[in-house]
Amino acid sequence: MSEAAGPRSVEIRSATAADVGTILGFIRDLARYERLEHKVVVTADEIERWLFADTRVAEVLLAIDAGEPIGFALFFVSFSTFLGRPGIYLEDLFVRETARGRGVGQALMRALAAIAVRRGYGRLEWAVLDWNAPAIEFYRRLGADVLDDWRVCRLTGAALDRLASRPHLPEL
Repeated sequence: MSEAAGPRSVEIRSATAADVGTILGFIRDLARYERLEHKVVVTADEIERWLFADTRVAEVLLAIDAGEPIGFALFFVSFSTFLGRPGIYLEDLFVRETARGRGVGQALMRALAAIAVRRGYGRLEWAVLDWNAPAIEFYRRLGADVLDDWRVCRLTGAALDRLASRPHLPEL
């Protein structure tokens, strides 16, 4: 699918296995922007395994301008028990600094919304860092509700392993 963004036309397309290096580069760029580069441990092989092998767990849209990748959105299917329908959870949205302000982020969000509607999903949601005022304002301009009364909870690494290894939990 193609979307217009700003004065030039920006192509929005689904990523393929040939884009693994580009995706990894965007992940690192996003981590640098969020001051979390030290947390990035993903490899190209892991991206290929989880995004392009038989059991895909996420999808990626790329924004391309004049053959150059300038933005990406990584998302996966979630489920709302209240709506009784699937949704899209946007894990990452990133536009290169040189391409910001030209509608690229909006084109990616519009494409995600179109996917959700076309698939019959009930919502599109994501988290945003509380210090990222430009992103919060961007999302509000799109019509998003920024939910101040919810907190993201996360188990990773040793804490995840400890909880999973507790003997009183049933085997699933």
